[in-house]
Amino acid sequence: MAAESQANTPLTLPVLPLDDEVVLPGMVVPLDLNETDVRAAVEAAQAAAGPGVGGKPQVLLVPRVDGTYAAVGVLATVEQVGRLSDGDPGALVRGRSRVRIGAGTTGPGAALWVEGTPVEETVPSPLPGSVTELMTAYKALAASWLQKRGAWQVVDRIQQIDTPGALADNAGYSPFLTTAQKVALLETGDPVARLKLATEHLSEHLAEQDVAETIAKDVQEGVDKQQREFLLRRQLDAVRKELRELNGEGEEDESDDYRARVEAADLPEKVREAALKEVEKLERASDQSPEGSWIRTWLDTVLELPWTERTEDAYDIPGAQAVLDAEHAGLEDVKERITEYLAVRKRRADRGLGVVGGRRGGAVLALVGPPGVGKTSLGESVAHAMGRKFVRVALGGVRDEAEIRGHRRTYVGALPGRIVRAIKEAGSMNPVVLLDEIDKVGSDFRGDPAAALLEVLDPAQNHTFRDHYLEVELDLSDVVFLATANVLESIPEALLDRMELVRLDGYTEDEKVVIARDHLLPRQLERAGLEPGEVELADSALRKLAGEYTREAGVRNLERSVARLLRKVAAQHELGERELPFTVTDADLRGLIGRPHHVPESAQDPAERRTSVPGVATGLAVTGAGGDVLYVEASLADPETGASGLTLTGQLGDVMKESAQIALSFLRSHGAELELPVADLKDRGAHIHFPAGAVPKDGPSAGVTMTTALASLLSGRLVRTDVAMTGEVSLTGRVLPIGGVKQKLLAAHRAGITTVVIPKRNEADLDDVPAEILEGLDVHPVSDVRQVLEIALSPASVAVPAAA
Repeated sequence: MAAESQANTPLTLPVLPLDDEVVLPGMVVPLDLNETDVRAAVEAAQAAAGPGVGGKPQVLLVPRVDGTYAAVGVLATVEQVGRLSDGDPGALVRGRSRVRIGAGTTGPGAALWVEGTPVEETVPSPLPGSVTELMTAYKALAASWLQKRGAWQVVDRIQQIDTPGALADNAGYSPFLTTAQKVALLETGDPVARLKLATEHLSEHLAEQDVAETIAKDVQEGVDKQQREFLLRRQLDAVRKELRELNGEGEEDESDDYRARVEAADLPEKVREAALKEVEKLERASDQSPEGSWIRTWLDTVLELPWTERTEDAYDIPGAQAVLDAEHAGLEDVKERITEYLAVRKRRADRGLGVVGGRRGGAVLALVGPPGVGKTSLGESVAHAMGRKFVRVALGGVRDEAEIRGHRRTYVGALPGRIVRAIKEAGSMNPVVLLDEIDKVGSDFRGDPAAALLEVLDPAQNHTFRDHYLEVELDLSDVVFLATANVLESIPEALLDRMELVRLDGYTEDEKVVIARDHLLPRQLERAGLEPGEVELADSALRKLAGEYTREAGVRNLERSVARLLRKVAAQHELGERELPFTVTDADLRGLIGRPHHVPESAQDPAERRTSVPGVATGLAVTGAGGDVLYVEASLADPETGASGLTLTGQLGDVMKESAQIALSFLRSHGAELELPVADLKDRGAHIHFPAGAVPKDGPSAGVTMTTALASLLSGRLVRTDVAMTGEVSLTGRVLPIGGVKQKLLAAHRAGITTVVIPKRNEADLDDVPAEILEGLDVHPVSDVRQVLEIALSPASVAVPAAA
């Protein structure tokens, strides 16, 4: 009881304020006596020194935060008064115990005196296991922190503390604790709670320190790596410099060379920005990195493209037309279109309208026609007439979309698309680009190249064409695109809509003679090693070659025949069998290259003609090789066989099969009107055959021909040898329009046909047919199948054998 009363005895002590500093019991700290409040408190304590602790002066250390005193202070003894290390007067004080501050009072000196009550700390004895574990944990954390700082002696002193309160108060030495945290430790009277609080603060600090050390370590490693890489690069640069000096080369670095080339090149602004970014990547990339090789290839491609190079168009319109006429006979539609284009370009240039809305005046033409009519060579003539560069892009068999748009640069061996490569090859931004065989483009799992061509061939979009490899905009609006195709149906509708269609339907016989004389013969004379004038071909020989040896829409086989003739003559001359010069006439052809392969029906013996029996009619068709003559044969089965219905042979498509059914139905319903024995159609099976069964055939334009063949068969009247026909027939006997009239009339003319029957609604298509062809043909536009039968069938008075 005596100890308890002594502990709770109020104390009157001078106050020594501590600004933003906290001293806990057990701590020994020096104080600067230059401060007025500190000196007054120490002097007052010395004046009132009594028995105290060993007779030493006592003061009350109270934290003062922002001018406010804490509620709890520390009873401290002044251990020594003297001078600090810097020579200023100071005092050494030791914290003893906590004191709760009460009311102020008076005392000697200028110091502030207060009454305080000592704070009693109760610690159970022996210590519970949880408190012991807490003390062990704190000592371990403190030892870890102190060991990192190298304070091994302090570690031993902490290990010797055996009370939780003293252990917690030792945290007052920790520099990482804030003033608020130390005040909280001071005001916590329970030793165990105070130790828990100190443990939490210490563990949080250690965790933060670990994170900071990890970050610092990573940063240091990065800095070390950069320094090492920097040193190695400097050494590598020095080695390269020495090697360049030994080899007598310049001293510019490769990346510096690229930067200089980009800055010196005349590039569009956006392209220049993209190129400089890639140069920066190249400067950062190591020599061993594959990215450096990709960037160099990309930069080379960009720098080689003719971004600002353009050829001046030749605005001599009569001169351009003369060039086209000199290099190509016929093809008036294409020549007119190119002349119109040049005339419009000239007027736009004269009015300063070269660029409108960011787009220039390019053109996209689709040249569709059979093989050998000069579609590909026409592209070169167009470029020649316009004074532009010419480049050909072969699209036949292309199935990869990347062939048009280019590969992404992430792929190994990536390249720009064929369009960009064509511009690069041409060396100008306004060449004539021939997209050859656009109808042969396919599609598979790698994409659809035809879909990728939609942007290229769209005049409203191609001024901002973006290749996957380049990834910068490329202006294609000034390019003249010429696309060639044999078959119109295989071109996607969306792609065809972006092009202006120009049809090349083949040459007349007169045009072939001119082409062979002016173009093919001089070229083949040179290839055969013959001088001009040593071998000449008469026009009659050329006409016979075109009409009877090579019946085709184009002139490719005609050129082969001319080459074969010249080789034969050259070989005979070398063998001493023929003297030069020599003129080949039509009579010499058989002896040189054999008999003709295509003799017109009109030139054959009447008994040998296909239409020499009833049931055979001559039709006209359009194939991938141009127009052609098509024969239709019909027969009736013997009544004794019991066969009925309609049989079709010749590898026909569904549309042609339906046309045959319509023809048979029309004759059954109108047979009496046409004076035909329709009973035969009911009792006997009809068979319609198209020769050349290995060739697929389809389309509605053979309806009139099949009706005529069946009518000839039933009536026993022959179909005129000199008549060919085309048209679709309806159930009511109307003759409906068809396509390809010009090609069909050219084919009829080549085959020696003199009379042609076409639908009345196709009469407007005759304007496209050359005048010399129309002069040699008797064309009958009809609207009803009865008119066809009147024209095509021979008079009934002619005696003919009955058809089986």
